[in-house]
Amino acid sequence: MNQPEIVGRFAPTPSGRMHLGNVFCALLAWLSAKSQGGRVILRIEDLDTERAPRAFASLLEEDFRWLGLVWDEGGSEGGPHGPYYQSERTELYLQAYEKLEEMGLLYPCFCSRSELHAAEAPHMSDGRFIYTGRCRNLTDGERLEKSRLRKPAARIRVPDRVLSFEDLHYGHQEEYLPDECGDFVIRRADGVFAYQLAAALDDGLMGVTEVVRGSDLLSSSPRQIWLQQTLGLPSPRYGHIPLLTAPDGRRLSKRDGDLDLGALRQRFSGPEPILGLLGHLAGLLDRPEPVKAEELIPLFDWNKIPADDLVMTEEMLRTLNG
Repeated sequence: MNQPEIVGRFAPTPSGRMHLGNVFCALLAWLSAKSQGGRVILRIEDLDTERAPRAFASLLEEDFRWLGLVWDEGGSEGGPHGPYYQSERTELYLQAYEKLEEMGLLYPCFCSRSELHAAEAPHMSDGRFIYTGRCRNLTDGERLEKSRLRKPAARIRVPDRVLSFEDLHYGHQEEYLPDECGDFVIRRADGVFAYQLAAALDDGLMGVTEVVRGSDLLSSSPRQIWLQQTLGLPSPRYGHIPLLTAPDGRRLSKRDGDLDLGALRQRFSGPEPILGLLGHLAGLLDRPEPVKAEELIPLFDWNKIPADDLVMTEEMLRTLNG
């Protein structure tokens, strides 16, 4: 019996130049798919077009090509599952939204940001807060009164159930949705559809079978799987990876300009030193040495990847030959 084709994906948000943490995630997503003879889709997650201008998306594509992380479908090149820019997929999100609304799963939420982060809201150990459901059972009159003061977001009612899945890296995961997830936003008050809906829907519609991403998104997987099940879509396998952090424990971000691809491309004549360092951090190489992306494919193994976050220092870059 033939095994189904593996389809991975890059799904960057073009809010700035990629940094090493973004590249680390993209590299492992690409290697996992390619080591299984699979394909990779490039999807641009530009839901908020003011925060994610198209110019940055073009830079992302250029940087992926420079790194040798060539995708098989998507981006500006298009393909059978387009459009590949989330800003152009609004009609699809609206259809899913209306389906959820018809199922009676959505309700308006008038809570302000300060109210959402109020001290009485239960918090998880990782800093996430779980919505208390304060707008869930408002009467029609109360909703009308609140709507005069504030435009609502739309939340979805999660069921009373435990959702479990097997992570490719961290193993068995389970979450009791009411207590560990809570009703979450599907559409923001400004009308922009939320990441959870867009990502879950796009992965299902595009035939993605494997999602590799940072461990900071591990808690998103149960709600996305539940959304896919609710909408009658297949769910991919998920594999979460450690984050790259600064020496002070702060995860790398696009504010770390010295570690973004613009600065690194000026510093190094080619991508091989960068890929070698990331391959070493991922446990695929014994030491950081220049290597091409395709040379890492036969070395990829989930069992080699560390479980804990990885500290990235300037000294590591200094040891490389530019």
